[in-house]
Amino acid sequence: MKTMVISDLDGTLLNSDVRLSEFTVTALNSLIDRGVNFTYATARSLNSAMKLTKELALTLPVITYNGACIKSPSTGEIIEIQGLDGTQVELIRETLDKFGVSPLVYTYLDGEEKVLWQRGTESAGMQLYLESRREDERMLPVDSFDDLFCGEIFYVTCIEDTDELLAPLRVDLTADDSLNCLLQEDIYGPKYYWLEIMDYRVSKAHALDTIKKLTGMERIVSFGDSINDVPLFEVSDECYAVENASPQLKKVADDIIESNDDDGVARWLLENYNRLA
Repeated sequence: MKTMVISDLDGTLLNSDVRLSEFTVTALNSLIDRGVNFTYATARSLNSAMKLTKELALTLPVITYNGACIKSPSTGEIIEIQGLDGTQVELIRETLDKFGVSPLVYTYLDGEEKVLWQRGTESAGMQLYLESRREDERMLPVDSFDDLFCGEIFYVTCIEDTDELLAPLRVDLTADDSLNCLLQEDIYGPKYYWLEIMDYRVSKAHALDTIKKLTGMERIVSFGDSINDVPLFEVSDECYAVENASPQLKKVADDIIESNDDDGVARWLLENYNRLA
C-alpha cells in the first residue's frame, strides 16, 4: 500500500525561529531518498514556503494557501487552483467595506501571481507582513479599495491587531455558506490575528484528495499543530499533533509527538520508517 506523509509547516515542521533545523533537513532528505513519499500542506504561498524548504528534495505536489492551490515544488506549475467567482468577490468586497477592513488580495493578473494591498491602510500586523516581503515581486500596492478586487482572485487575508473586528466579520462572510473563513492568532510574536477567506470548498483535505488521485497514494500519515489541520486529520489514516499544538487539534489526533522545537515530525518518521516506505 502506497503511503504518503504530509506535514504542516509553521508550528509543526518549522521551529520557533521559523526555519527547518539541520536535523530535520538531513532526516527528511534521508527518508525521501529511501523511498518515503513526503510533502507539505501550508497556509503559505509556494514563494514563501520554498524559501524555507529549499533544502528539501521534494518531488510530490505541495499544498499552499490552506488548499486553495496545489503546485509543483520544482517548477511552480499550478496543478489545481480553486478561485473565487464574481459573486463571492462582491460579497467579500461589500463586507470588508462595511467593517472598514482593508485586506491583502491574492490574485492572478495577466497570468502572474500578485498580492494587492491599499496604500495607507496597513494595520501594524500587515506592516510587519509587508516588511518581511520587501523583495517579493508579487507585492503590488494600489491606490483605492476598489482597485484591490481585480484579476482572478483566489485568496484574501485580513491582518488586525485584535479579533474584535475579524470575529464578527467572519460571521457575516460565512452566513451564506459560499466562503470558508479561518480566523487564527499568529503563532509567532508579536500577536496578531489573521482571517483567511477562501471558496467554501477549499481545505487541506480537499487538496489532499486531489493529490491522492494524481499520485495513486492509498494511505495518509499527517502532522499538524493548528485548527486548519483538523480537516487534514479527519481524512488521514494516521494523524499526529506536535506537543505545541492547539488543544482542538490534540483532541482529534491519534497521538501527541515531540514539539516542533524538538524536531518531533522528523524523529517520529525516523522511528517509524519501516512502515512508511
